[in-house]
Amino acid sequence: MRIAVLSDIHGNVPALDAVLEDIERHGVEAIVCLGDHVSGPIDPAGAAERVMALDATAIRGNHDRWVVDPSLRHEPWSVDEYARAQLSAHQMGWLAGLPATAKLGDAVFMCHGTPSSDETPWLDNFFDGRNTVLPSEAEVEREAVGLDQPVILCGHTHIARTLRLSDGRLLVNPGSVGMQMVRGSPDAHYAIVERRLGKWQTALISVPYDTEAAARLAKENGFPGWGDAIRFGWVGPESLG
Repeated sequence: MRIAVLSDIHGNVPALDAVLEDIERHGVEAIVCLGDHVSGPIDPAGAAERVMALDATAIRGNHDRWVVDPSLRHEPWSVDEYARAQLSAHQMGWLAGLPATAKLGDAVFMCHGTPSSDETPWLDNFFDGRNTVLPSEAEVEREAVGLDQPVILCGHTHIARTLRLSDGRLLVNPGSVGMQMVRGSPDAHYAIVERRLGKWQTALISVPYDTEAAARLAKENGFPGWGDAIRFGWVGPESLG
């Protein structure tokens, strides 16, 4: 089985379209989306439309919750409010109905951050400047207790990484489709997970796209800091708004 894994689209339709076009070349049998689909200043409604049209298993991320119910966030984030204003009632209903976690058959478990929290990073801690801190193997394994699936998928940090636990389970963060914050690469990122020769394997894929068009839209919609991140693949979180 070959599965395309997308996460953290953040409303970036040019990046999403490039990824979906690339996926067509790989003959995947399933697509999964790990949350934070729409919160971004480029085209939230267009991103929702595309994800809803996929025959995909999708879950919610922390920003999806905050778009649906701004009171859940301690401090309002203007880009969540922007996304909320762009979505139709039908799209809001879809977003509100997404589960926190999901399974794909008996093989794959999906979460946004960790199985217990969509706000907690798992394979990487959040960045400080250009630095990220890896949690210990014991910390990672602790969050995986009770999960029997051989493949565990997470997102949230926007950092693509794979890790194989001592018992053979494969953990995968595909990185972000729509917003690179620490990689220094503007390309869209996703992953393909597949079972070959009796073992689950993954490929982390980067896809070039028209970052200038996306950056212009972000600026036109009032979020120039997002435009810089889209162009250069790096930004401090204070610039995102």
